[in-house]
Amino acid sequence: MSGRKQFDTSAALDQAMRVFWQRGYADASLDALGSATGLGRGSLYGAFGNKDALFGQCLDRYASIYGAQYEQALTAHPGDPVRAVEAFFDVVLGRIADPSVPSGCLIAQSATQSQTLKEENSIQVRGLLDVQRQRVRAALADSSADARTLDELATFVVAVNQSLAVLSRAGTSDAELRSVARLTCTTVADTLARAASKDVTQG
Repeated sequence: MSGRKQFDTSAALDQAMRVFWQRGYADASLDALGSATGLGRGSLYGAFGNKDALFGQCLDRYASIYGAQYEQALTAHPGDPVRAVEAFFDVVLGRIADPSVPSGCLIAQSATQSQTLKEENSIQVRGLLDVQRQRVRAALADSSADARTLDELATFVVAVNQSLAVLSRAGTSDAELRSVARLTCTTVADTLARAASKDVTQG
C-alpha cells in the first residue's frame, strides 16, 4: 500500500545494531548498513534519519536489551551484593560467549571511538556507562561500607566489565575471562568484608 513501510523497522534496527557492534561507528559504512538491513540510503534516512541518528537508536536498542538483563541480575539477590555482582558478570560472560551475536560490547566499542563520534552520541555513550555504574552501585548499597568505597567499587566493576569486552575481541579465552570476573568478585567481597570488620571494631 502506498505510504506504508514495507519492512520490519525493529528487525532493521537490530541488523544495523549488529553492524555498529561488529565494525564500530567509524567503519560502519552506509553501504554496510544498507546491505545488512536490506534498505537503500533513502529508506534508511526515511526510517531512521542520518547515520548519527541511527547509531543513537542502536545504542538505545542495545541498552534496552542488555540493560534489562543486568538490572534483573543485580536486583535478584537483595542483601547479598557480592552474589549480585557475580550474577551481573554471569550475564556479561553469557553475552560474550553467545555465538549468535558479535564479540565484545557495543558500548565498549563505542567508548573507544568517542573521539570520532558526534557530541550527542558521545554524551549518550557516557550516559549509558553511568547508568550501568548506578545499577551496580545500587546493588552494593546494602552493605556497611562507606559511600566513597561503594562508589569506587561500582566504578571498578564497570571498568572490569568494559575490559572483558575488549579482551574478548582480542581472542581471550572464556576461561581467562571468567578468571578475571572471579577475581573481581573476590576483590568486591574482600573490600566489603574489611568495611564490615572496621565497623565492628569501631562500634
